[in-house]
Amino acid sequence: MTMMLLLVLAAGIIIDRRIGDPDWLWRRFPHPVVLFGHAIGWFDATLNRKRYSDNARRAAGVATILLLLGASLLIGAALHRLFLCLGVFGWLLEALLVAVFLAQKSLSDHVLRVAQGLRNDGLAGGRRAVSMIVGRDPETLDEPAVCRAAIESLAENFSDGVVAPVFWYALLGLPGLLAYKMLNTADSMIGHKSPKYLAFGWASARLDDVANLPAARLSAFLVAIGAWMRFGRIRARDAVATTLRDHGLHRSPNSGWPEAAMAAALDIQLAGPRIYSGSRVDEPMINGSGRSTATALDIEDGVQVFGGACSAMLAIVLVTASLIAVF
Repeated sequence: MTMMLLLVLAAGIIIDRRIGDPDWLWRRFPHPVVLFGHAIGWFDATLNRKRYSDNARRAAGVATILLLLGASLLIGAALHRLFLCLGVFGWLLEALLVAVFLAQKSLSDHVLRVAQGLRNDGLAGGRRAVSMIVGRDPETLDEPAVCRAAIESLAENFSDGVVAPVFWYALLGLPGLLAYKMLNTADSMIGHKSPKYLAFGWASARLDDVANLPAARLSAFLVAIGAWMRFGRIRARDAVATTLRDHGLHRSPNSGWPEAAMAAALDIQLAGPRIYSGSRVDEPMINGSGRSTATALDIEDGVQVFGGACSAMLAIVLVTASLIAVF
């Protein structure tokens, strides 16, 4: 069974890499993550009321995420049992569902649009494209900052949009995958440190940090492999050394790992001061010895490194399945 799950996972990775998220499909049907968002939004509107005390809102937030995770685990288990009853066709359906929750092609496509926007329409085109994938204020970004923002988004989302779903499916199957995506969606919706969500979203944010711990570290290792495939052994070594040295410079306990690896892989500086919703966030530069000016070519190189990292991840899944089959 473990070998079959890994083969289904490999198939899902390949399907997502080749097809991604077809717009024609999600224009006609709601994406599962959209349904997750509706459920989270209902709890938010119902339980996160201004008249409640902070302690009450925090307790409501804990109950919310536990209920949502429990429901996700049950739905994942029910779907897996249903797919088992359908034989080979059921395994194919599960692989397709796995692919729905991965973001390899969609992530690389969105990031490449930033480079294309810069080349076709200059800074205005780059700002429009990068505003689709980052939360910072695009009008405050010059061209190098637009490029850095795209590359940072690529690295961070590689961890929580690709490696983490793969990790949790490999560990717990479809229930683990659905529960992780529910948690990650909740963190993106209610896990903010704003007055409205500081208490209610506390549990979601903390649990998301814990759930992403293994994937963040694994993603840095995979980025180093991608750097070796794109640039050679020295960049791979630098990616590992810089990750171990600089990952703690990021405000997130997890995002610094893949971002530090990507910064060294491309020999550029990442992070640093930036503006979100009018508020300035001051952080030191990751890989401070790298180039201070990122370009559209760095975005394209970053996508190449990302592609190599995804290929390495697929190879690990297939080799693990083969070893299980042999032993």
